[in-house]
Amino acid sequence: MSTTQIRVDQSVPPFDSYRAERVRSLFNATNDQATRFQLALDLPIDLDGGDWSVGVVVGPSGSGKSSIGRQLWGGEAFYEPDGWPDDKPIVDAIAPDGDFNAVTAALSSAGLGDVPAWLRPYTVLSMGQRFRADLARILAEAPPRVVFDEFTSVVDRQIAKVGAGAFAKAWRRTGGKAVLLSCHYDILDWVEPDWVIDTGTKQFQLASDKEGKTWRRPRIDVEVRLGGWDLWPHFKPHHYLDIPVMIGAKCYVAFVDGEPVAHLGVGTKNVSTKDAKGRKVNAVEARASRLVVLPEWQGAGIGVRFLNHVAELQRTGKGVLPGRRMTTQFHTSHPQLCAALRRSNDWRQISGGLTGTNKSASRASLQRSAGRKGDAVGAGSGFGGHLRAVQGFRYYGPREAS
Repeated sequence: MSTTQIRVDQSVPPFDSYRAERVRSLFNATNDQATRFQLALDLPIDLDGGDWSVGVVVGPSGSGKSSIGRQLWGGEAFYEPDGWPDDKPIVDAIAPDGDFNAVTAALSSAGLGDVPAWLRPYTVLSMGQRFRADLARILAEAPPRVVFDEFTSVVDRQIAKVGAGAFAKAWRRTGGKAVLLSCHYDILDWVEPDWVIDTGTKQFQLASDKEGKTWRRPRIDVEVRLGGWDLWPHFKPHHYLDIPVMIGAKCYVAFVDGEPVAHLGVGTKNVSTKDAKGRKVNAVEARASRLVVLPEWQGAGIGVRFLNHVAELQRTGKGVLPGRRMTTQFHTSHPQLCAALRRSNDWRQISGGLTGTNKSASRASLQRSAGRKGDAVGAGSGFGGHLRAVQGFRYYGPREAS
């Protein structure tokens, strides 16, 4: 079995100032305690090869984590969160010569699916957003080896755990090797690392031992409630469109431990379709919109599952029109959400307006209607006109085996 030796031996000259001497006298501290740090570990892993993707070095501050990290791969893989331009949004700053879809995929995979944040420079982002932007840059660049110091140290613990889990899941798809240095033990179950060095106990542990898997991602229990638009102001700042509420629609809100985490509005619309014999019939269909997952929960895998659950309620007659079984239409411009729905067996793409729309047809229709009613004032400017690419999907539910 391949092994890796870690040796840390740091020393500084003793200081003989008045205050330094007084501290040594008061606390009976020796020069070796104050000026020398030593750590020796023999790890039963191959850092360069081996079947592993994510390792974690965890322990209290001052226990040697950064020193170990700088020894790995000669210190060349140490990630430094610098080089972010002040005059560019992060969507331009991450892998500037790379593919647009790859960059947005990295942002979403790191849990930064909050589209307005993509259009801001790194310097104005919150600490939680900066943390996820750094993760996205690593994912987009996908170096073969990376060491990330102070991992999750400066962010809210909920963002830390979900972000850590999202990064680890996405990183494993790159095929590279990452070592995360952190003083927080609460991320271990979310990361599900292949191995851990605990600098506090000076012990090494593999992900699996004779008793089974050591770290396992926690289960997230989600409660879905149906109501009105009371909680929409809580979610609206994180939606990529500044538009009013859906007229006549109800709202589904997902809760975790009593706290709201995701939102979806659902209304109904009349549609023309064909029956089994090809005859044109009128039907009612659900229309879902305003899907928002709060930033601290982005990357936890809640969004698409929540959307599927709500659409399934409509399909089985347990939705906004009790007893009425309906398919659900959903439109979005989010590239990663579109990709996820295209991959799903439950959804089928029904439209793809990739050049935006204009509202001339809507304006003409309103004017004709106003003319029939004798409205001399006019019918306004019309609806629509979004200058964005919109893709439409319809939920049919799980396909029965043939």
